[in-house]
Amino acid sequence: GAPTISIFQKPPGVIPPGGSATICCICQRSYGRFVMYKGSLRLDTLKQSGNRAEFSISNATYEDRGPYICHYLEGGTVLARSDELDIFVEELRLPRPDLSVLPGRKVTAGAAVMFHCTPTPPSTGCFLYLEGQIRAQLLPREGGDYNLSHVQKGDSGRYSCQCYTIHDLREWSAVSNTLDLVVR
Repeated sequence: GAPTISIFQKPPGVIPPGGSATICCICQRSYGRFVMYKGSLRLDTLKQSGNRAEFSISNATYEDRGPYICHYLEGGTVLARSDELDIFVEELRLPRPDLSVLPGRKVTAGAAVMFHCTPTPPSTGCFLYLEGQIRAQLLPREGGDYNLSHVQKGDSGRYSCQCYTIHDLREWSAVSNTLDLVVR
């Protein structure tokens, strides 16, 4: 069948002006090449090794905002396109939250875990990020806790959270500390 490409931002989250991040594209096949687009603009500065390509954003500006997409080609043929990854560049004005997890960072498959992102000032929302995933989880408002009832091996990885105000003028916090969850 046709290959699929995953695309994600490392580290995840809204980037402050002057900050940096890397956009990673991974395909199960490794003999072709990757092309990355931002909107309809083709980006040439892609570093590729094997089945992975990376595009670095350093000293980010508002010009770096927008949708990024990866194409995977063999010969001249596009065999796969990634989902769109939206990059956000905003001033980070809210205090950096702290991420913790109960019962702990090492759990057995099937266990329940609770992520806790604090402090969450009134009228803020928070996102929980798992590095390597394109989508973030929106944390429920009541206290910023996120429960995973039956963790699986696939839930292992590096988590962080980031909060924002929910009134008209959206303001963001810095990204929290990272936390490595190990599911055994």
